[in-house]
Amino acid sequence: MTDVLRRGRASLAFSFFAQGAAFALLVTRIPAIQDRYGISDALLPAFLAAVPVLAGVGSVTTEKLVKRIPPSRLLRWAQPVVLLALLGVGAGDATVELAVALAAFGLAVGALDASMNMLGVSLQRAYGRSIMLSFHAVFSLGGMVGASLAWVGAHWDLALFVSYLPVVAVLLPAAFVGSRWYVDSDDPEPVDAQAGGGGGGVVFKALLPLCLVMTFAYIGDSTVSNWSAKYLQDVLGSSEQLATVPYNVYMVTTLIGRGLGDFGVRRFGAVAVVRAGAVVAAGGFAVVAVAPGAWVGMLGFTLLGLGLCVLVPQTFAAAGRLFPGASDAAVARLNVFNYVGFLIGSPLVGALGDAWSYRGAMLVPMVLVLVTLVYARSFAAQPDRYGGGHERPRTADVGRGSNGL
Repeated sequence: MTDVLRRGRASLAFSFFAQGAAFALLVTRIPAIQDRYGISDALLPAFLAAVPVLAGVGSVTTEKLVKRIPPSRLLRWAQPVVLLALLGVGAGDATVELAVALAAFGLAVGALDASMNMLGVSLQRAYGRSIMLSFHAVFSLGGMVGASLAWVGAHWDLALFVSYLPVVAVLLPAAFVGSRWYVDSDDPEPVDAQAGGGGGGVVFKALLPLCLVMTFAYIGDSTVSNWSAKYLQDVLGSSEQLATVPYNVYMVTTLIGRGLGDFGVRRFGAVAVVRAGAVVAAGGFAVVAVAPGAWVGMLGFTLLGLGLCVLVPQTFAAAGRLFPGASDAAVARLNVFNYVGFLIGSPLVGALGDAWSYRGAMLVPMVLVLVTLVYARSFAAQPDRYGGGHERPRTADVGRGSNGL
């Protein structure tokens, strides 16, 4: 049983790594994609917005599919589609080919994100201790590797297809082979409606605080990814080279925070970790907003990475605890608000920056992150059927892997 869990955890971690690398390879080469296909600045936002919208559709569809198909099987096939769609982005010549590749990427990413986190939640329940942050730490590591490879491709002026092909050639077979060790949970025990396992209205009402936290976290994350370089250069007067540093620092601190976060959850509890993360992230936005120069601004972005990094993994974990009899559906619905936050964050900051000031715009995600404190109790461990407040490993959760282990 222990070997099954260990193999399941390792194979799922690799899936998170591959997804982080693929996503970073796409978003960090957007200028090259725009040049290759001759997309105007006016049309580019429509292409970029289509990916999270379709990802939301993919996540909702996954919620329906997992009623009949194990999440491991969906993940086994969604990940190759994501990688092949990435390759398609680099291989096409016409705009319609890019549209098809991005549509496939978006739909598959929605299914991939939802099913990965479903398996992560069920594995954490089987382990009986916090491990979700470690999966998202590996995702951050994959993002750093993907961004570094994208830099190499841009530095050597490699064609997109040439840049993407070696990565896909390595990750695709490795992910497919590793997928045979994914671990699904067995049929969950029934949960009454009052606890969150009943009708959709009851579930969504109970899930709403976590949906809001997910949205606010991704508004903060998209603010960093889309505006940190521009903010440092245009507002704080840094050089173009220095302006590329904050996002890299943010990714490094995200990796460190998530790597250590599970220990904090085990020691102090999820509520304390989420509260601390929200306060640190809000402090980071405040430092960015009042920074007199580039180096103080980078300190703010460093704090943002340490604070925001714990919110998303713990939100998925909280959904699993809140709805132990319907965790797959809860994770799929919650995952949609990942894309909602991503869609809102960048335009919101841009509009406020143009209408008011970019310093003032940074205060809006700061306030939204602080609202997380209002909902922090939603992250508390839920009483289980034994009357305790902790998760317990159950053989029903680890009885089979995706290949029948």
